[in-house]
Amino acid sequence: MSEHGQHPSAVLTFKSSHDFDTTIARLKTALERVGAVVFADVDQREAAELAGLTLRRTRLILFGNPKAGTPVMAANPHAALELPLRLVIWEDDAGRANVDYLDVTQTLGPHYAIAPDLLAPLQRVAALLQTAVQ
Repeated sequence: MSEHGQHPSAVLTFKSSHDFDTTIARLKTALERVGAVVFADVDQREAAELAGLTLRRTRLILFGNPKAGTPVMAANPHAALELPLRLVIWEDDAGRANVDYLDVTQTLGPHYAIAPDLLAPLQRVAALLQTAVQ
């Protein structure tokens, strides 16, 4: 268990070398460079504040590339529950930015019987994100 709580093994955490806002900008730029689309950017801290609650800086980004995701969903419509891809940028108690990425390649194969050739484009995402935050 990490210092901030337990999470499934399919959740990969990368510590950013950059501040919170720079981390978000670098991630979005890296995604756009490879043809991914940012479908949503949800400020979860802002939502908490609107409800009268407090939360560390936390942003959920939904993203994907229809060229990679569509064949997966065509192969198994239930796999759409795993797509679009998502990551969360959150600030720890020391003010460092962290990025959590749900690596769907760990679930799409075993749980949805998606063929390895369809997973290949998605397997490159984790390395892309890690490079973006270094």
